Amino acid sequence: MNTNYITAILAVTSLAFSLGAVAQPLSKSEYKSTEKNIAAEFRLAKKNCQPFADNAKDICMADAKGKQAVASAQLKANFKPSNKSNYNLSLAKAKAAYDVAFEKCDDMEGNAKGVCEQEAKAAFVSAKADATVILKTAKAQVTAVQESSEARSKAKETGKEARQEAASDKREANEVVAKEKCYSLSGSAKDTCMELADKPAVKK
Repeated sequence: MNTNYITAILAVTSLAFSLGAVAQPLSKSEYKSTEKNIAAEFRLAKKNCQPFADNAKDICMADAKGKQAVASAQLKANFKPSNKSNYNLSLAKAKAAYDVAFEKCDDMEGNAKGVCEQEAKAAFVSAKADATVILKTAKAQVTAVQESSEARSKAKETGKEARQEAASDKREANEVVAKEKCYSLSGSAKDTCMELADKPAVKK
C-alpha cells in the first residue's frame, strides 16, 4: 500500500477528536456531553471505514479506535487533572500510534514485515518508558515537597532509577529490532550482525 493511500485512509477517521484543545477543567454536564460526542464521532468513523477492504479497513479501524481512546483519555485528564491521568493519556497516544503502525506492517512480507512490527513495538516501549519516568518522578517530587530533605533526596534517586529502567527497556526493544533485521542475512554476515545487535544490551 502506498503512502498516499494510507494518508487517505487515515484522513477518513480524522474527525473532531480534538478535546486536547480544551485546557480548563470540565463540569460534570460538560463531561457527559463530551463523552457522548466522542462516542458519536467514533460511530461515524467506523461507518466511514466500511468502504475499505482487507488491511486498508483494518488500518482505518485502528486509527478510529486510537482516536477514540486518546479523546477519552484526554477527557478524563481534563475532568480530573492528575499525574496519573496525564500518564494514561500518554499511554493512550502511544498505543494508538502503535496499533496503526502495526496494522500497516500487514502490507509487507517476510523480514520486512518482521522488522516493521518490531520497530512499532520498540516505539511503543520507548513512549511507555518515557511516560513511566515522568509519572514516577512527579509522584516522588510531590512526596518530597510534603516531607523532609531526606524525602527530596529519595525523590531524585527515584527519578534516576526510573530513567535507568526506561533506558534498559529501550535498549532491549532496540536489540530485538536489530536482531530481526539480521534474519534476512546468512552465514558470517548474519553472525556478525547478531553479535553487533547483542552489544547495546550489555552497555551500562
